[in-house]
Amino acid sequence: MRILLLLFLTALVPVAGKCQPAKIIKLAELKALMDGPSEKIRVINFWATWCAPCVKELPLFEKLAQERQDVKVTLVSMDLDLDPNPEKVYRFIARKKLQSEVLILDEKDPNSYIDQIDKRWTGALPATIIINNKTGQRKFVGRELHEGELEKLIAETL
Repeated sequence: MRILLLLFLTALVPVAGKCQPAKIIKLAELKALMDGPSEKIRVINFWATWCAPCVKELPLFEKLAQERQDVKVTLVSMDLDLDPNPEKVYRFIARKKLQSEVLILDEKDPNSYIDQIDKRWTGALPATIIINNKTGQRKFVGRELHEGELEKLIAETL
């Protein structure tokens, strides 16, 4: 009986330490998330596993998500555009131990949706949108962010 209990508890360890999986979404779902009501400030980062500046700035978003209860961080992977297999993204999330919500955008033609996400976006990665529905303020940054910049951008939306 003890052996069975030990085996059961050992099997649960990987589940407890597993990172949050990524949900595959279409543009309509992303737009609903961006435009829908929210009590929290939304920080939406567009990134890809193959984008070095994107990977470099991910810890800034993870730190923000842990420190600010009034902010909801969402990391939107753009990987399916070049590689239709989401397993690469899932492995990346696990390896980096990402805790923020990760979504994988399942759209194949960036030219058909970039303007719908933000008219200022050229499609370059990384890109970040900060949305405060309470004040109606929205900030867009189409480059890598550095330490302290996220807090300043959030303050500008208050």
